[in-house]
Amino acid sequence: MGIAYTVDTALKVARFGIDSVAAITEDHLLEELRRYYCQKENLPYEAISSTDKDSRARRVTAYLNVVQLLLNRQMKALRLLPFNEGTDLDKCFQLLPPESPLRRRYQQQRGMPDGPEKSALQEQLRDSIQPGAIHVNIMTKCDKVNYDKAGAPLPVEYNDAMSALRGFANSCLQSSIVFSAGMNPRLYGYCEQFEDFFPDAGGNIRKKIILKVSDYRSALIQGKFLAKKGLWVSEFRVESGLNCGGHAFATDGFLLGPVLEEFRENKAALSATLWELYSEALRQKQKTIPLQMLPIRLSVQGGIGTNAEHRFLLRHYGFDSAGWGTPFLLVPEATNVDEQTLKDLIAARKEDFYLSDASPLGVPFHNFRKSRAGLERLERIEKGRPGSPCYNKFLSNNTEFTEQPICTASRQYQSLKIKQINGLDVSPDERQAMIEKVTEKECICQGLGTAVYLKNEIPAPHKLEAVSICPGPNMAYFSGQFTLQQMTRHIYEGSTGMIAASRPHLFINEAVLYLDYLEKQTKEGPDTPRHQKYLEQFGNNLLDGFTYYSRLVSSLEEEAGSSRELFREDLQRLKQRLTAMMRPVASEACC
Repeated sequence: MGIAYTVDTALKVARFGIDSVAAITEDHLLEELRRYYCQKENLPYEAISSTDKDSRARRVTAYLNVVQLLLNRQMKALRLLPFNEGTDLDKCFQLLPPESPLRRRYQQQRGMPDGPEKSALQEQLRDSIQPGAIHVNIMTKCDKVNYDKAGAPLPVEYNDAMSALRGFANSCLQSSIVFSAGMNPRLYGYCEQFEDFFPDAGGNIRKKIILKVSDYRSALIQGKFLAKKGLWVSEFRVESGLNCGGHAFATDGFLLGPVLEEFRENKAALSATLWELYSEALRQKQKTIPLQMLPIRLSVQGGIGTNAEHRFLLRHYGFDSAGWGTPFLLVPEATNVDEQTLKDLIAARKEDFYLSDASPLGVPFHNFRKSRAGLERLERIEKGRPGSPCYNKFLSNNTEFTEQPICTASRQYQSLKIKQINGLDVSPDERQAMIEKVTEKECICQGLGTAVYLKNEIPAPHKLEAVSICPGPNMAYFSGQFTLQQMTRHIYEGSTGMIAASRPHLFINEAVLYLDYLEKQTKEGPDTPRHQKYLEQFGNNLLDGFTYYSRLVSSLEEEAGSSRELFREDLQRLKQRLTAMMRPVASEACC
């Protein structure tokens, strides 16, 4: 959800028992939001300057502590509200799934006459209210080195991700940190420095670890690495490699269904393997070893769009929860989307959402063609000044032309790179293609944070107001602005009218994305035996996935617009397309 779209979502929805995740890399934004909320809620505020020692970590800690303080206030006020229709207390229970025992008991008290019995039940309901967790996220690849005033590199613990982790660890939160974008051994090992990541005598861990992964092998490797350090993974968050928002980390053709099946088959073995390593590591560290094996939650996310899909993933694969991200960009009560961007999203067509090469990280990035940041990028190119001013420098990782890393979306880098390209002995068409590849990079570390400034009328840093947004392709099937209650009803009860009836099943949508990805790799990848072998293995993995879905289809739940028969027809078309694509690949591989 970018840098800012859910950065303060906890203050919008946590009182209703809804968990959220806040990105904590952008310390400038966190500091501005802390200032904003302190002024709004009459809290004392003392600025932490970017020039102060350890400012990044301290800003993270201070912001998270303010969010927790304000949530505590909200919960106290919530429990004092009357049980009247339309209050936040009423909303708290109405947002629960229909089968929830708490919601049923709430409905029960509404039909009771006033008296001691009703009052006693209402007090029990008040006591049952629990806030949603304030989880945080660090994208592990965003861990650039920082420098002192003299230009000398600071120690590694002052790197971006390391500082953000320290800020979370020193906060008063009792929640989880979500590590995404792959393994960062140095960052993972840094968790050992903080006691809150280890269990107490009762097996409780104040700061838990959640890993976002796209396949079982990655979960096992990362889980074992952490367990050997006495660090327990409390949840594996399995996300589709391509049918997601933000950066996309494609698997080698492993589709979501078969990936979930592997987790289902190996969940007990995974827990046992990690527990053995974990217990031994705690013993060697002379730490408390819980009396019972700690649980591991499994959650799934990526392109879920209907109640039937939601139920099926939980029921068939035995997962604990399913995450919805992109659709909540259309829920102003929950996320930070500025008014103009919201209008553009509502009016968008399917082709407006695409997998781009805009990210300076060099990782495919889901983008929106109508975003103001994208349009501004094109305007700068037309004016002969491609690239963006680089203030945050979070994605500065290129040393092709400079001693200190710079960002490939920056004006400095693109000017130097285009000058180099213009000096090459290539055809005009080749030169133009090379330049377009350079200038496609977009300043997302600034743009992904802009919407929160606009929505809350906070002056944007450097007066930059171009918005980047990175919804998943599933956004194409939602049209409209929704309330929190409408969205939760859609998730839990399958309300109609919120999603296009023509939308294919999530497994089909993901498979199309993988075929498109394979086609692009076939056309644009290097003409080498190694790449040809990669393409062949990728295609074979997709074929295995299609075979799996052919067996699975009878287990799917029927729903309007996504019947089993339609699933079979879509799957057959995808098989035919893949077979046609693989013939030339196989021919070149054998020759």
